[in-house]
This record gives sequence, C-alpha cells and structure tokens, in this order.
Amino acid sequence: GRAEADAAGLNRQQDAMDRITAIYGSPRRDGNTAALLRQAVAGARKQGLGVTEIFLRDLKMSPCLEIYGCTRDGECAIRDDFQAVRDAMLSADGIMLASPIFFYSVSAQVKTLMDRFQSQWVKKHWIEKRPMGQTLAKRKGLFLSAGATRGRKLFDGALLSVKYFFDVLDTELWDYRLYRQLDFADDIQRHPEYLAEAFQSGAALARALQAASPSD
Repeated sequence: GRAEADAAGLNRQQDAMDRITAIYGSPRRDGNTAALLRQAVAGARKQGLGVTEIFLRDLKMSPCLEIYGCTRDGECAIRDDFQAVRDAMLSADGIMLASPIFFYSVSAQVKTLMDRFQSQWVKKHWIEKRPMGQTLAKRKGLFLSAGATRGRKLFDGALLSVKYFFDVLDTELWDYRLYRQLDFADDIQRHPEYLAEAFQSGAALARALQAASPSD
C-alpha cells in the first residue's frame, strides 16, 4: 500500500502498470550514475512504459545478518525497507540498476541490497529446489556504472556481482553501459554523449519489453 511504499523511500507510489523498477545505488542522490539513470528512465517513459524509481540511500535497510531465518519459507526475518524494494523489483518486467564503483565493486548501498536477496536465493534453490544455473530470464536488466579511473578491469568485479544478482532475480543482464573517468558529482555534465546514450539504452530496454509482451 501507499504507507508501505512511502516508508520504503519509493520516489513515488508504484503504479500497477509500471513495467520497470529503477534502482539508484549511489551514496550521492545527484551524482553521475543518478544522472545517467534519470536519462534511462526518461528514455523508457518516452516509449510509454511506467517506471518506479527507488533511491537506496534514502532507505532503512540492514545488511544481511546471516541468521538463516529465511530457510523456513524464503522470507527475510529482518523487517525493514527491503521487503518493499524486493516486491517492486520482483513485480517488474525490467530492472535498471545504477552504481558507482568502489574498490572494483558496487556501492555499499547496492551490496546491502544484493546481500539481502540471499533470502530469495534460499527460496529459489533450497525451498523450491531449482537447480543451480537454471535461470528463467523472466526479466531484462540494464546496468549503468561510472568509475573514476581508466583501469582496464575497473568494472569486472561489479559486472560479476550484478550478473549473479540478476540471476537470483531471474533477470537477464540484457545490457550495460560503463563510463570511466567520472569522479566528482558533476563530471557527467561534460559528457552529454554519455547522457544521450543512457537515454537511448532506457528507450531500447522499453522497446525490448514491449516486443516481448506487446499486449501488456
């Protein structure tokens, strides 16, 4: 309901018709990856799809405490904003995720979200007993990331984490856009071509979702 969604820091009430959930994963609300994701969201909306936006930095979300309460029914025993975010992601056809790079991986905010989805992993593989490596690819995912250096392997760790995180969500890592040498919050503004590419990526994801289920 509205109270639960507002408590979870959803940017606006999730509409039943929203096909995409967009996760802002930066510690900064208005940094480079946020600007990129806003453009991707705008691109998807331009194609006529609804998007629910979630800013992880605004949420109250504990790290996984590994208490294994989820082994009973796949439900995380920690009750906080995670449940509303999980429901928004699992009800979507498409997921957009944006994160800056910290020590060759995703931000702490995104990693916390990933680790809390261990409960979904338990539900999928221990309770429902689905074989490892069996991904239904119900959803399509877009990952946007920015890092400060030119390092060749700058995004390797984050891409692996996102790929296997999406796997738990039965989501194909459909596309990703990675941008180097973006550090300070407004660096992205010097690269309008990056913002334009993010817009087109969001629009392309929306078109792919429409093509997959055009009657919705």
